[in-house]
Amino acid sequence: MDDRIPAHLEVTGLIRAVETAGGFGMVISKGERDAGTIMVVCCHRATPARAYERMPQLDGTRKWTQSKEQDPENPLDFTEWYQRRGKQDDDLWIVELDIENAERFLGLDSSIS
Repeated sequence: MDDRIPAHLEVTGLIRAVETAGGFGMVISKGERDAGTIMVVCCHRATPARAYERMPQLDGTRKWTQSKEQDPENPLDFTEWYQRRGKQDDDLWIVELDIENAERFLGLDSSIS
C-alpha cells in the first residue's frame, strides 16, 4: 500500500494553507485524483515564477525539486512550458501559489534552489 496522501487532498491543503496566510492558490490543471503527480508554480509580484515537482530519489524518498524558473526576458515561455507539460501528462496537477516565499509551503527555503 502507498503511504502517500491522495493528490487532491495535498492540493487542497496547500491552497488552504496559502490562503490562510493571506495569499492566493489556484488549480490550473487537475490530474489523477489519488495518485497524480503535482507541479507547484510559485509566484509573487515581480519575482520570476518557479516550478517545483516532487522527484523520486535513489533512496526511495520524493523530494521537491525546482524544474524551471521563469525568464524575465521571455515570461511566456514559462507558461507555455507548464501548459505543454499538463497536456503531456493527464495525471499531473498544476497548482499556482501566489504568496511571498511560497516555497515555505513545500518545506523549502526560497533562497535555496
